[in-house]
Amino acid sequence: MATAPTGKYYLRSIHEEIALFDRKIAHLGKYEIFASDEERDVAARKMATKRKALVTVAQRLVAEGVEFDPSELPKSLRPADAEAATPAAAHVQ
Repeated sequence: MATAPTGKYYLRSIHEEIALFDRKIAHLGKYEIFASDEERDVAARKMATKRKALVTVAQRLVAEGVEFDPSELPKSLRPADAEAATPAAAHVQ
């Protein structure tokens, strides 16, 4: 019987996959060509569903106490105030 993977490295890979789906969804909306708007919406919903499943897994791991570096969070999961503080912190260094 296999156990579900856990740990900070698994959480990091989940965060990377979420960021990848964010980029795929953005690309789909901007560059992909579809025969109709309905087909575009169906494709976007499929990707959003897969992304939502990954977000749920990531949230469960965080709730279980798995440690992670906040800088590894995908931009879509970062708090709004953290994004405003990030560029200023980069100039300080």
